Amino acid sequence: MSETEIQFKANVAGILRNGRGNILIAERLGVRDGWQFPQGGIDGDETPEQALVRELWEEIGVEARHISVVERTGPYRYLYGNGRVKKGFHGKEQLYFLCDYSGPDDGIRVDTRHPEFQDYRWITPSDFQIDWLPEMKRAVYRTVFEAFFGIKI
Repeated sequence: MSETEIQFKANVAGILRNGRGNILIAERLGVRDGWQFPQGGIDGDETPEQALVRELWEEIGVEARHISVVERTGPYRYLYGNGRVKKGFHGKEQLYFLCDYSGPDDGIRVDTRHPEFQDYRWITPSDFQIDWLPEMKRAVYRTVFEAFFGIKI
């Protein structure tokens, strides 16, 4: 397959940072130690910022009034691998948003209407472990951590 035939789904990911400088990671439902940032596709005519607000609400119950975008980076691409195709796409093209979170800790919920996560926690950026991710996402996360936090993971 040529590079022009590869289809990437437009996607956003949100990195929430609290007042202590910690970032929120969430553990994938049914994937022990599968920690990542909330993320999701950009639907229809949504802007990336609108998709970010919707995804944070749908995945972790965060209200728009509790987040403010500090910085944005990307897009970054990854393939699903092994020739996999999901809903006509071979991978994702993601924009990452670093957001300050001003809400209470109990303003974050993983028991949403359609849960994708089973737990969450706040960590320092340097405590993130690259092996929490599937191989296909690792290069993107390395780039994002360097861009936002100036650290290598």
